[in-house]
Amino acid sequence: MMSPGGIVERHRIRAPASRLSAEVDEPPLDRPARRWCQDREVDEGLSPGSPELELRLSPSGVPESPMLAIPLDEWRDAPPDRIRRMADVVASTLRITVGVLESEPTPAMRPLLRALTLTVTATGSGNDRELVRRGDIASSVALLTDATERNPRASVALARLLRQTQTPDVEAGLAAEAATYSMLLGGKEFERWRAEHPVRAGAAPERPPVRIERHDGEARILLDHPERRNALSTRMRESLLEAFQLAELDDSLTQIELRGAGPVFCSGGDLDEFGVATDLVAAYLVRLERAPWRIIHRLRERVTARVHGACIGAGIEMTAFAGRLIADPGTYFVLPELGMGLVPGAGGTVSVSRRIGRWRAAWMMLTGEPVDAELALAWGLVDGIETGAR
Repeated sequence: MMSPGGIVERHRIRAPASRLSAEVDEPPLDRPARRWCQDREVDEGLSPGSPELELRLSPSGVPESPMLAIPLDEWRDAPPDRIRRMADVVASTLRITVGVLESEPTPAMRPLLRALTLTVTATGSGNDRELVRRGDIASSVALLTDATERNPRASVALARLLRQTQTPDVEAGLAAEAATYSMLLGGKEFERWRAEHPVRAGAAPERPPVRIERHDGEARILLDHPERRNALSTRMRESLLEAFQLAELDDSLTQIELRGAGPVFCSGGDLDEFGVATDLVAAYLVRLERAPWRIIHRLRERVTARVHGACIGAGIEMTAFAGRLIADPGTYFVLPELGMGLVPGAGGTVSVSRRIGRWRAAWMMLTGEPVDAELALAWGLVDGIETGAR
C-alpha cells in the first residue's frame, strides 16, 4: 500500500513486546472468551438466509455489527458433511467471520477454518495458516470488534478483497486492490481520518530519494530519505519505479538488493500526500501503472530485500514480493491502513497474503498489531533474520 509515512511518530506505533514474538506456550484460555462468543452469536442452525449472517446496513449504508464471532470447539466432532455445509454458509456472508477455538483443530474442520476470515486460538500448530495463536482470546476478539466497528465499511471491504486476491493472477489481484483502495479514498471513514490528521508542510530533500549503486552484475537500490523515515512519497515511488524499470531492462544484472538508509527501512506512504487525489479513477490507474511492486514481483528471483527497524505499510507490502526478504532482529512490521479507513494499497493484500495466508494477513490488516521479526519468520513473512540486514 501507500501506507503511512511518519506513522512511527504520529501514531505512536511501538516495537512489539515479547508476548508478540514467536508463538510459544501461553496460559490456558480465559474462560470468559467462550462466554463472550456464546452470549452474542450462536452458530447452531445457521443457513444462507439466517439473520445472523446478514450484513445489516443503516439507511446511510454503514454496516451494523460487521463482525460475527463463531465458537468452533463444538465442531470438532461434527460430521464432515455438516462442516462442509457450514463452510459454504460462512463463505457466503459479507460479514467478517472470526472463529474462536480453545482446542486443537481436527483435520475434518479444515474446510470451515478455510472459509472463515480468520480464527483466533490459544493452541494449534504454527504451521496452520488459518489460525492466529494468541494467549488471551477474549482480548483478541475485543480488539477485532473495536477495529471493525471503528471503520466498518473499510473492514468489510478488506475482508472481501482478501478473498479476491487469493487468485494466482497477481495482476488481477493488484487491480482488485487498487479499485478497493481508490473507492475508499472517497469514503467517510478516510475523510474522518484525514480531518483528524491535518497535512503538515515539509520540504523535499534536494538529493534524489532513491540511490542506485552497481558493481559488476549486482545492483543496490537504496531508499534515501531518512529524515522522513523513508516515507514512500510520490517522488520516491517514481524514483523507485525508474530504478526497477532500468534493472528490468538490464539482463546482465543477476542480483538486485533493496535497502533503506537510516534507522527505519520504510515508514509507509507519505501521510501528508494522502487524500490529495481529486480524481479517483485517475488514482486507480496511477496505482496500477506506476507501481514499482509490480516489477519487484516480475524480478523476484533476482531481488533480495533487507529490512530493519520499522517496516510499515508499503515497506512490507512491496518487499514481500521479493524472492528473498531478510530482516534485522529488531525489525517489526505493521499494516495500519484500516485505521485510516483504507486497505493496503501497495500490493499488500496480494504479497503479504501469498506469504502468510489471507487469514493471518487479515489479522495484521484488521488489527494493525505489530509483528516482530521472530514471529514474521515463523509465519513465513520473512525468509531469514540476519544481524546487520540494513
